Amino acid sequence: MTHALNIVWNPSEGIDLGFFVIRYYSLMFVIAFGLGWYIMKNIFEREGESIEKLDSLFIWTVLATLIGARLGHVFFYDWEYYRNHLLEIILPFRFSPNFEFTGYQGLASHGAAISIIIAMYFYSKNILKRPQMWILDRVVIPVASGAIFVRLGNFLNSEIIGHETTSAFGIKFIKDHFSPTDAVNATQIANPKDAYTAIATDPKFTSLLEQVPVKHPTQLYEAFCYIFVFAILFFLYWKTEKRNKTGYLFGMFLVLLFSVRFVVESVKESQGGFESALGLFSTGQWLSIPFILIGLYFIFTAEKPLKV
Repeated sequence: MTHALNIVWNPSEGIDLGFFVIRYYSLMFVIAFGLGWYIMKNIFEREGESIEKLDSLFIWTVLATLIGARLGHVFFYDWEYYRNHLLEIILPFRFSPNFEFTGYQGLASHGAAISIIIAMYFYSKNILKRPQMWILDRVVIPVASGAIFVRLGNFLNSEIIGHETTSAFGIKFIKDHFSPTDAVNATQIANPKDAYTAIATDPKFTSLLEQVPVKHPTQLYEAFCYIFVFAILFFLYWKTEKRNKTGYLFGMFLVLLFSVRFVVESVKESQGGFESALGLFSTGQWLSIPFILIGLYFIFTAEKPLKV
């Protein structure tokens, strides 16, 4: 039974300027990195660090996030495909069965987390000249805020969908159910954008709309929970002495964020990976467990507040 509050989700790809389309997904990344820079600027000013070092941190973090997230998807979720299409790992094209521009489809947060940790090691050693844990305890605050907007971008892209549900929070993701080709063939409307709109709004295509299942908006579940992850870390840094306990904020970040990920994964559609071989949990849940355990280790072994 479809609940009265269920939403039919068919957003446009972005803001059409005529000569250029600003895609919402890309815009969410810009907001995430921009807000992250602003948060770290305030932290650097409080800690007496040079803003020049912040500019370098921004570059290191952006590159680490994008490269790590891409490689995480390749190796954790879709290696069976990419092992036979190695060039597509670094190029935004598909070469078979036909050559086409695809963009970089697939970004894994677990890969991004690993890459950022590695990047912060080299950044702290070569540029910041402080211990790695000092920057990790602080950079997790803007990373948590950025996670909110990344998941909103996933929602706008109608990707990373949940299982079917009768919940009042369920949503009909038209673009998840109908590919552009399917939408065109079903409506006989040549333009996929117009075809999607017709399915969503034209009474003539009610039967097509009824075929679209109601699913959990898992992207919104995660985004909502990440607001609290960010708020907790922000409060601990600015209002308590926890910032002086080496590794505490980093550990708290790992435990909170990946616990959210673990729980939401239980209602999320399979993203592939090695879950079929291990069973019991999804790939995302298996990948989250080590991060949670590492986070608990840092929380319970965090050093006492440093003397100022």
